[in-house]
Amino acid sequence: MDVSALLAQIEAIGRTPSGGYTRTSWDAPTMELREWFAATATALDLDLTEDGNGNQVAWWGRGPDALLVGSHLDSVVEGGPLDGPLGVASALAAVGRLKASGVQPTRPIAVANFTDEEGARFGVACLGSRLATGAITPDAALALRDDTGTSLAEAMAAQGRDPRAAGPSAWLDEVGAYVELHVEQGRWLAPAEAAVGVATAIWPHGRYRFDFCGQGNHAGATAMADRRDPMLAYAATVLAARELASGPLEGSGPSQDVNDGDSPRGSAARPAFVDDGDSPRRSRDARATFGRVQVRPGSTNSIPSRVTAWLDARAESTAELDALVRGIVARAEASAAAEGATVEFRAESTTGAVEFDHALRHRLAALLDAPVLPTGAGHDAGILAARLPTAMLFVRNPTGVSHAPEESATDEDIEAGVDALTRVIEELA
Repeated sequence: MDVSALLAQIEAIGRTPSGGYTRTSWDAPTMELREWFAATATALDLDLTEDGNGNQVAWWGRGPDALLVGSHLDSVVEGGPLDGPLGVASALAAVGRLKASGVQPTRPIAVANFTDEEGARFGVACLGSRLATGAITPDAALALRDDTGTSLAEAMAAQGRDPRAAGPSAWLDEVGAYVELHVEQGRWLAPAEAAVGVATAIWPHGRYRFDFCGQGNHAGATAMADRRDPMLAYAATVLAARELASGPLEGSGPSQDVNDGDSPRGSAARPAFVDDGDSPRRSRDARATFGRVQVRPGSTNSIPSRVTAWLDARAESTAELDALVRGIVARAEASAAAEGATVEFRAESTTGAVEFDHALRHRLAALLDAPVLPTGAGHDAGILAARLPTAMLFVRNPTGVSHAPEESATDEDIEAGVDALTRVIEELA
């Protein structure tokens, strides 16, 4: 079962004219991908199950302490071909190789396709794994609505699922560890000349909503001095977010290399930082992105009455993330007041810092002779880490581009990823 052949089977599903992919929760492309996953699992003689949240799990044996591998098949809007599908296809290919070689595992093995990891439709990332672990309540999840006003409960019911079955998943009680393979998001592995790396941690991150409200009015008849324009407050906030995410940290010193000893080949990760108390301030290395905005009424010759925007923010520590978001909110409030507008703010989803299981990640880094690296991106593995030992493998992305059509990995590196995952499964199961 060749991974390239598996990826080729789904290459056209959800593809857009731009060459990217739009596969959002419970839409037609993701339903087709679910059918593909089910058919491939059946071809491998795996026992396919689906929980009340829509997570698909294909089992090779059942019982306690199972090893779970896999990822997700949904995407962001106009996303790339590998974010998620590479992990699912690699897991299926690895199981296929082991079955073909006559391996008899000592513990059950399961391949997962988690639903709605990206949160592109309903706004909350990793919704399938959050529901499965109890990190979000069914009532809160089912009430989420997309841009058309359709709720998650309505979307599930439209696809023949019973929303009342959503909630914590009993099958997780059978799982002893989870390993997720993913295309690299960022560019750490190319400079390290490594095809595969092992994750150390996920940065804390969150999604936040800003509602800027002003006075809708005629664009030609209203003098600039008489306007209460929420768009200007929003624009100022976007610039403030960029400034604050890359601005100096008070009282911090320069960076110093710290090797945590996880990898025999050393760390390809960004250096840790040590504050010596005497050195000049260093710049914050955080992320702040306004990637989605809605304008009402959305008329070219009208001053907006309302601008709704969503911020994605990430930082190395929870304290830095909190400080960053507080700063952006303060600047939004000041900008709105200056324009005679108002702003309301709320956090839609947040995830704290995740340290992957030390013993497991050390074991995999030594097994694969692989460098270690952190990630600023969220994953289902980060949600499951609160429940059981988890680890992640990354496959080199030569450009570092992700969440865009240009996302890529070479055939050789993809094969190296499957080889690595196969070795991991053999080692652990």
